[in-house]
Amino acid sequence: MHIQDIFRERATTFSFEFFPPKSDKASNDLFTTIAQLQTLAPSFVSVTYGAGGSTRERTFDLTVRIQRETSLTAISHLTCVCHTRADIEGILDRYQAAGIENILALAGDPPRGMEAYDRAQDAFQHASDLVRFIRERDAGRPRGFGIGVAGFPEGHPATPNRLKEMDHLKQKVDAGADYLCTQLFFNNADFYDFRERCDLAGVRVPIIAGIMPITSIENLARIAELALGARVPARLLRAIDRCDKDPAAVAKVGVHWATEQCRDLLDNQVRGIHFYTLNRSDATRQIYENLGVKDSSALERRPA
Repeated sequence: MHIQDIFRERATTFSFEFFPPKSDKASNDLFTTIAQLQTLAPSFVSVTYGAGGSTRERTFDLTVRIQRETSLTAISHLTCVCHTRADIEGILDRYQAAGIENILALAGDPPRGMEAYDRAQDAFQHASDLVRFIRERDAGRPRGFGIGVAGFPEGHPATPNRLKEMDHLKQKVDAGADYLCTQLFFNNADFYDFRERCDLAGVRVPIIAGIMPITSIENLARIAELALGARVPARLLRAIDRCDKDPAAVAKVGVHWATEQCRDLLDNQVRGIHFYTLNRSDATRQIYENLGVKDSSALERRPA
């Protein structure tokens, strides 16, 4: 389903993010997870993307498999880094032929081992350039791709000037983005401030809040790696510290914190919640249970 139709049908969206498995066993395990989460009736799911041949293909294969073998709408991430214009056009052509209707357009980071990669070689330097190219490519078609872009409630790590950051964000939206999906955050005040700054900047597309529950000490370290600059509140760190490294206790604290985040977001008319699952279903399912619902349709905020 096209993202515009999803937003038209659902007053509040709920979505999950997966990453491409690196082995057949991991792939089978992931589809067990997807089957479990499918019962929660998410609005859509997204698949992360890494530049480079094998990773690129795994993203394509997983996105198409989800689209064809489940009842879910699959959205593929797509980055600018390490790509020529012909690369991007070829990828979009393949997705279109496979029936994929939506893309999350990102600037992206160079693959591991290529940290010194010269971005000047890329056809598109910024996500706004990629969005604009997709829209130009779709000109004349009855309906082009639905396009999402990233937002950073705590600030983009590469743009310490928050005023310039909002200028860059508006450029992505003006280029043709349909919605924003935010980086993960643990303090809802950061999200509400970001949402208000978007409104002041004239960014008037749906903003989806990114949530990742802490499920282990290792998971906390992974979050710090995935979300450079993400702030973990001292109150949350103190609660985890009280667990004395007991895995079950840490997971309980993390799920409780994320549940309260979601409850507060729903009470404050969030347009959508996006769960970074790390390819596991336990924490997300527990959050749904804590909120007292069986599937996301019961969580929808109906227009007044």
